[in-house]
Amino acid sequence: MSEQNPAPPDFTAMLNERLPRKRAIAQGLARDGEGHVLVCELTYKREWDLPGGVVDPRESPATCLEREVREELGLEVRAGALLAVNWLPPYKGWDDAVLFLFDLGVLDPATLDPSRFLAREIRAVHWAPVPALGDHMAPYAVRLVKAALGTEHTAYLEDGRPRDGGRG
Repeated sequence: MSEQNPAPPDFTAMLNERLPRKRAIAQGLARDGEGHVLVCELTYKREWDLPGGVVDPRESPATCLEREVREELGLEVRAGALLAVNWLPPYKGWDDAVLFLFDLGVLDPATLDPSRFLAREIRAVHWAPVPALGDHMAPYAVRLVKAALGTEHTAYLEDGRPRDGGRG
């Protein structure tokens, strides 16, 4: 429906009540000059993760990523190219979700100031070589990073794997 001919309010309310609502997650892939990946050691879960977070209602995924990095790491970034879209099945009590992975380009590690980290969420950040990501990240996140780095186009993934078994 267009903005000029909106759906009746009761119809929209019925759709909002009945249709599934997926959680959206926005994360960024930042690398240093040596190709190491920026990962965050979080206070609220065991696995390290890429910077980013859950998209707020009426917020775009790219805007979410920029906001989360500013709030949690004290760093101003611009979401670059969309590297991958990853459907995530239910995991550890969470419903399924759609994750948007954006390129944050190459960052100078010196731009990260631990005194600006959001202490209630970020314990530390690390620059990890890709082969070592599996030591600290959830398997789906490692697959996501490797798939995004291994393609020249936006990858479509399910649980970090190409849907067709080939390249994303």
